[in-house]
Amino acid sequence: MPARTDGNALYLGMHLRGSVTVVRQGAVSLLKPNDLVFCDPARHHRLRFGDDCAMVFFRIPRCFLGVTEPELERVLGVPVDGGEGLGALVADFLSALAPDTESSRPALGDRHARTAVHLLSVLLVELLEADTRDDPADASTVGSETLSRIRTYIDVHLMDPDLAPESIARAHHISVRYLHKLFQNDGTTVSQWVRRRRLESCRIELGRSDRRFTVASVAHRWGFTSPSHFSRTFRGAYGMSPREWQSLAASAFAPSQDRVPVREFAGSRP
Repeated sequence: MPARTDGNALYLGMHLRGSVTVVRQGAVSLLKPNDLVFCDPARHHRLRFGDDCAMVFFRIPRCFLGVTEPELERVLGVPVDGGEGLGALVADFLSALAPDTESSRPALGDRHARTAVHLLSVLLVELLEADTRDDPADASTVGSETLSRIRTYIDVHLMDPDLAPESIARAHHISVRYLHKLFQNDGTTVSQWVRRRRLESCRIELGRSDRRFTVASVAHRWGFTSPSHFSRTFRGAYGMSPREWQSLAASAFAPSQDRVPVREFAGSRP
C-alpha cells in the first residue's frame, strides 16, 4: 500500500505467506493464506506484518463500489476467510487475475476488471449484512427472517414501477405498519431501501462498456418514472450525474492511452 491515503481508492489485501495480523476494535486476528481484508492507508496501524510475510494489494476506485463512507468504516479491517464461501471465490479469482494483468489483451483485461469490481461489490454487501446479523439486538428480533425475505422480494421486483410498501406488505401477508417497523429497526425505510437497490442496479448497468443505453431508458427499466428525478437522486447518492458516471466508466475501460489500466487492480508485495 502507498504511505499516504488516496481518497479515491480502496485497497484489498490478500495474504500470501508469513505472519500478518489485523487489529480492529481491540481484537487481533491472524490471517491465513488467501484471507482477504479491505484496507485504507490512513488506517495502516490496523495491519501488522511479520519479518517474512507477503501480501498482494488490489487498488479499487471507490466510485465503482457504490458504498458510503459509514459502510466502508464497517468493513475496513474485517478479515474475510479466503478458504470458503464467497471469500474463496474472490480469492481464487484475484489469485488468477494478478499475474496476468500485464499480458492480458485489453478487451479480456477489461472484462476481468469488471468481473473483479462486481465480485468485490457483492463481497462488501455480504460483509455489511453479516455485520447486521452479528448485532445481538438485531439477531434477537423475530422479524429478521421476514425482513430478509422481503429484501429478496424487492430485488426480484425492482423493475416494477408499482413496487410500493402496500404491494410489498400484501405479498407477505403483513400490515404496512409492521413492514415499516421492520425497516425502521434496521435503520432505514422501505422507500429508501427500494431506491438504494434501484440506484445500485442503474449504476452497474450504466457502467457497462459493452452495452450502451440512454440514461432515461435505464432509469425507466429500473422503476424510475421521472428521468429528472432519477438524475437528482443519482447525484445525491454518488456525487455525480448519471451521464458523468457513464462517461467515467466508459473512459476507465476504453482501449486507449487514457483508460484506467486493468493492472490498477493488481498490487505489489511489500
